[in-house]
Amino acid sequence: MRQFLLKIFRKENNKEAQNPMKKYLIVGLGNIGAEYANTRHNIGFKVLDYLAAQEDLTFTTQKLGDLATYKLKGRTFILLKPSTYMNLSGKAVQYWLTKEKIPLENLLVITDDLNLPFGSIRVKAKGSDGGHNGLKDIQSTLNTTKYNRFRFGISDAFSKGKQIDYVLGEWSEEENKTMKERLTKSVELIKSFGLAGMSNTMNNFNGK
Repeated sequence: MRQFLLKIFRKENNKEAQNPMKKYLIVGLGNIGAEYANTRHNIGFKVLDYLAAQEDLTFTTQKLGDLATYKLKGRTFILLKPSTYMNLSGKAVQYWLTKEKIPLENLLVITDDLNLPFGSIRVKAKGSDGGHNGLKDIQSTLNTTKYNRFRFGISDAFSKGKQIDYVLGEWSEEENKTMKERLTKSVELIKSFGLAGMSNTMNNFNGK
């Protein structure tokens, strides 16, 4: 009887592993290198690093990025920080979607957004790249605008001609005061995406 139960248990576990609907690819966009670590453009990396720290996860360097795996209530979240630099993010996204057999609707891309006030959240199931080079490359590589994205507001508090310096600049002292709360909310959003679905996540988090 024990052997029979073990066989059933292994069989169910294999089914779970092979069920692509319970696997999610969460991609945080950013640039590799210590000089970019605390910059506004790297908020995607920062959100995933915060989740990893909260859940005691370890990133390992693999093909085209650093990866960590997070399991929650029967779901598997594959956290990806591409090592391709921002402008070539699509290559890493496509590779890991294919390798892990994850459907496009289970992809969530985390990026910074100049058009949103600092710390504000906007989750969308499709849309334009908004001038963001990382999203532009993902759209071009996947050949679609219909993929889930989580935009984290970094505001547009820069003077004319200073956009690049601002985006690649570090967070201000004032921004850092509320960063932990915003990162906590971001982690809740990621969990909601896997457990409650995109529609519920948009309803519960947009504008929060």
